[in-house]
Amino acid sequence: QVQLVESGGGLVQPGGSLRLSCAASGNIFAIYNMDWHRQAPGKQRELVASITSGGITNYGDSVKGRFTISRDPAKNTVYLQMNNLKPEDTAVYYCKGNVRGLGRPTNDYWGQGTQVTVSS
Repeated sequence: QVQLVESGGGLVQPGGSLRLSCAASGNIFAIYNMDWHRQAPGKQRELVASITSGGITNYGDSVKGRFTISRDPAKNTVYLQMNNLKPEDTAVYYCKGNVRGLGRPTNDYWGQGTQVTVSS
C-alpha cells in the first residue's frame, strides 16, 4: 500500500512564506510525476505545480514567480515553497503522486490535505 502524507500548512500573514512537504511511503517501485493541487471553499480543485521524475516543473499562472516545487528522490518527498502569500492562496493543499507500487500497476495517490490560511 502506498501513502502520501502532507505537512507544513498553517496560518500566515499576507506576504509571508510557508513550505509544504509531502512524503510517500509504502511498497514503492517508482514515483513518476508529483503534483500539488489546492481547493478553496466553493471552488474546484486546481493544479498549483507539478514536477516530473526528471525535475521538469510546471506552475499555475496564479503562483508563477512565487511558488517553487522541488523533490528529493532519496526521501520520496516533494516540497512546495510558497513565498509572498496572498489571501487568495487560502485553501486545502493536496499532493498527488503517480506511483508504481511493488508488483502493482501505476496509479495516482492523493494525500489527505493540509490547510493553508493567509490572513492578517
